[in-house]
Amino acid sequence: MDKHTQLICDPRQVPMQINSLQPPVYHASTIVFDNTKALFQRHWRDRYDYSYGTHGTPTTYLLADQIARLEGGKYALLTPSGLAAIVLVNTALLGQGDEVWVTENMYSPNLEHLYELQKRYGVVIKIYNPLDATSFQPTAACKLLWLEAAGSVTLEFPDLQGLINIAKKHHVCVALDSTWGAGLAYSPFDLNGVSVDICVHALTKYPSGGGDVLMGSIVTNDETLHTKLRRMHTLLGFSVSGDDCARVYRSLPSLALRYDKQSKNAIELLTYLKHEPAFAQVLHPANPDTLGHQFWQQNCPNGRSAGLVSVVFDKRYSWTDICRFCDTLQIFKLGFSWGSATSLVMLYDLSKMRTLPQAHLCGRYVVRFCIGLESPKDLIDDIKTALGSLNYDEKSK
Repeated sequence: MDKHTQLICDPRQVPMQINSLQPPVYHASTIVFDNTKALFQRHWRDRYDYSYGTHGTPTTYLLADQIARLEGGKYALLTPSGLAAIVLVNTALLGQGDEVWVTENMYSPNLEHLYELQKRYGVVIKIYNPLDATSFQPTAACKLLWLEAAGSVTLEFPDLQGLINIAKKHHVCVALDSTWGAGLAYSPFDLNGVSVDICVHALTKYPSGGGDVLMGSIVTNDETLHTKLRRMHTLLGFSVSGDDCARVYRSLPSLALRYDKQSKNAIELLTYLKHEPAFAQVLHPANPDTLGHQFWQQNCPNGRSAGLVSVVFDKRYSWTDICRFCDTLQIFKLGFSWGSATSLVMLYDLSKMRTLPQAHLCGRYVVRFCIGLESPKDLIDDIKTALGSLNYDEKSK
């Protein structure tokens, strides 16, 4: 055999398996079959369908199984991002004229996608109050209820039990964005006797932990529902990198340690922020003054919470002031997402995000702190210095 052919048709005499702490990473688009029998016996519905790289490799399936265990479910799909997981759920479950119920404090790109489905296919979007289960009144056309715990930016914790019970009564599929909970603060499939149907998780956040991976997951307990989602997963051509899967898999053993430490750091900042005159409100589910606090206590008896704290600035501060505050911060980096070792900050004008009255909030300008693993004292000093740039008078309030 010509040596150039040998470079392509590698005889692979070296044993291909060892027992290492970290599993091997498979890089594959094409997967080679041993024979035609193996080719035609496989089916895309097989639990582990090794037929093409987009369907999965040992690396992707290994991580998917671990994510299913983390969430307390049986079946998991991996997607290129958390938003991709949301889009897959919407696309798989909603058709022309179907009704979907959402909240205004949910992840805004989810709302944007649903509005696109409304424009294209006549999907009917209904808004409910996550703290008042009776505001969820599905019709016979309702196919999907979206939950988010805690809510995006303003961090209200919803009445999960009340909402799920109504959905089950009307045979409505329940999807929960549990990125904030990270599979640790609560169990989506065991919420004090009730369960969601679908759990969506942005693995980009805490499971990755490094701020360098984009990935999402969809977990279910129902095989029929999983198969429906998996078919759409295949049709959309969603796939994830083996290297990215290896990064997330390697981070999972430290997930609880990182989550709890960042949560502890956030609680320390919460104590300081509540006494800072520049802030009219401090939003965090563990704060008794935050709406939904009782539902957080009910669903997170272990006291766990993500390292996110939002503040509503006093009305005497302008948008220019808020921008200057964020620009002055040094340890907090200005950027989206959370879950890495680095603390982040992001600013929002709620008047441009919400259409319904936000009577429970004391202002329109919100800054969200995503607490990392730095010293809480250093983070507090960073905030104090940035507030100093505003030249506010503590006695003027």
